[in-house]
Amino acid sequence: MAAAVPIEITVKSLSESGLKSIPSCFASKNLQDLEVIDPQEGTIPIIDFPLLTSSDPQHMSKIIQDLGRACEDGDSSCTNVVEFQLINHGIPESLMKNIMDGLKGFFDLSNEEKTEFQGNHVMDHITRSVFNADSKKVHCCRDFLKCFVHSEFHFPNKPAGLRDTAFEYTGETREVTMELLKGVSESLGLEPNYFSKALDLDSGLGRFIANLYPPCPQPELTMGIHPHTDPGLLTILIENGISGLQILHNGKWFRVYAPPNALMVNIADQLEVVTNGKYKGAIHRATLYGKAMATRMSLAIAYGPCPDKVIRPASEFVNESHPPAYTALTCGEYYELHLANAYSKITALDYVRIQN
Repeated sequence: MAAAVPIEITVKSLSESGLKSIPSCFASKNLQDLEVIDPQEGTIPIIDFPLLTSSDPQHMSKIIQDLGRACEDGDSSCTNVVEFQLINHGIPESLMKNIMDGLKGFFDLSNEEKTEFQGNHVMDHITRSVFNADSKKVHCCRDFLKCFVHSEFHFPNKPAGLRDTAFEYTGETREVTMELLKGVSESLGLEPNYFSKALDLDSGLGRFIANLYPPCPQPELTMGIHPHTDPGLLTILIENGISGLQILHNGKWFRVYAPPNALMVNIADQLEVVTNGKYKGAIHRATLYGKAMATRMSLAIAYGPCPDKVIRPASEFVNESHPPAYTALTCGEYYELHLANAYSKITALDYVRIQN
């Protein structure tokens, strides 16, 4: 392993320093503890977004059923992973390109320019990544920018134009997410605006998470993001054309390759809790395998309830046969729990799940 690195540094600047091996604080154990495979056709469901608003009852009924199956983990014989890909979603290709180009510009800013955006707490409006090389934690090999973009919009004012692009992109993804949640509600036999009303999503959190995975000299020894589930209800993800996402399903890691201009949608923890486990959060990770000297970028937009909203299994999903499977926490408490377990094999969801 390489010698000691500066106490506070970004992964990008470390990558550009010419290291031939990774520092020990990035080395992950048991990267090959489970089989990693390419999914067969049909393993990752594809949802055609316009059908959710179709005037044809048969088309509408089918897509609602497809959406429900995409959210439900099922038993060990289930072939679908708990993630789906959304096509024909209506977000302009040019906007998707512009937001990724703008984020590259942000990560290319000097460390001094980015210092003003360094928050100290998970609930700060804007935070970016730095790491402490003396920490005993195993670090992810990525830089990130995290912002709360709903119900209030917070975003860096550098580089020029990125804030406006981010405002437009997050507005588009929110519209898509709210329409998806209507479909999810109907797939559960509920009225379309159930989640919006029950969880007061007009005041809910929207989280913007941009990730940069710089070239790594030993990608097989480290991780872009450790296995985790997402807080919130749904997460919308795009990449810059370089794949790295893997989903855990039936004891195997499935590589995820997105069709051009598609959105990848992860089921998140609060949806699992509210449905009392009927719909499952997706355990996933970001790897650095493949193009060792390429820079991968991803952007996740996660929407969920407001920080003080108490999240518990809804009465519609609780009965004698299905008692509450999760303890109640506020959304803000859950975010803190999620951050505290970012480097652990135990997800935040494991802490709120009631063990029978």
